[in-house]
Amino acid sequence: MRRSLSLLDEVIKHVDVGLKTVTGSLPANPRFSYPADSSDEALSRADKIRSSQLMRINHCGEVCAQGLYHGQSSTARSKETRKHLAAAAEDERKHLIWCQTRLQELDSHTSFLNPIWYAASWMTGAVTGLFGDKISLGFIAATEEEVCQHLDRHLDELPSADDRSRAIIDAMKADEAHHQQDAISQGGTEFPAAIKRAMALQAKVMTETTRWV
Repeated sequence: MRRSLSLLDEVIKHVDVGLKTVTGSLPANPRFSYPADSSDEALSRADKIRSSQLMRINHCGEVCAQGLYHGQSSTARSKETRKHLAAAAEDERKHLIWCQTRLQELDSHTSFLNPIWYAASWMTGAVTGLFGDKISLGFIAATEEEVCQHLDRHLDELPSADDRSRAIIDAMKADEAHHQQDAISQGGTEFPAAIKRAMALQAKVMTETTRWV
């Protein structure tokens, strides 16, 4: 019989996952196939810098997603919602590893601000979860809607020769759109436009700082 985790066990589990997320040491699932299967074109220095900035932002976004889902799962009320959050977090872990791998290929680094963004996202997720599962799921749907728009912008901004980064972003976008629809189908509350605009503003702060740091 599997024993229930104590509060201390839960804290240790969340701290462990958080540290592995921000240090890039989350284990890769063997089921994760790397979508960038095209040959790497010879990118100019300027193109590599541009691509690395975009992929660093995307990697940080996945760090935030891990924090958000882990925080929400800590206060979710139903087993079904926790199961949904766990499945979404697994997809985001896949994206996290893809982005990290691509940054290594581009001879670049992840954001030094990742620990701050992870902690902020975890707290946001935990607080959102306290308002109930419908609000929590609605927050996921609104977040993923913004993420899909953000990925569309990155596809437009990528250097034309960078097919590997493009393949990764395309695969990520398909998963994010699925998360959005899944959260809505699970009964997520539709957020008003004003809240979505506030979320977009917060996301802009993250992207503009992470681009350089």
